[in-house]
Amino acid sequence: MAAATAINCKEKQMGTFYTECLLENYQNRTRSIRVPQLLVDTGSECSWIQEQRLEQAGITPEKKRRFVITNGEVVTRPVGYAIIYVSNSSTVDEIVFAQKDDMELLGARTMEGLNLLVDPANKKLIDGGPMLAATPVLVND
Repeated sequence: MAAATAINCKEKQMGTFYTECLLENYQNRTRSIRVPQLLVDTGSECSWIQEQRLEQAGITPEKKRRFVITNGEVVTRPVGYAIIYVSNSSTVDEIVFAQKDDMELLGARTMEGLNLLVDPANKKLIDGGPMLAATPVLVND
């Protein structure tokens, strides 16, 4: 994918935009769900998907984590693992089991795993280009 290729995103209001994704059960790759609208949110570490959607794909909670939500409240939510596809990119990540009043979000860590960057001027996700890798360092004694 070229460095400036746009990923399928939908603009809803000023300063925000949405994308879609496919979530796949990492233990049973025949089970998946499409999420048609996820808020792209670099302020959220993790991605949040409604619990009933995750259950449809057979994705199960593996642990619980605490989060500070936008109103400052600390909440505890189950977290599971899934393969996430956005356009031609994919990654495995932790997914928060969002409750009824929680938003569905594509979080920063998932975007990093997908190697996607936010283009804020054009409100779209773009390919991150080549990923940085460590270079061997020679140590002279």
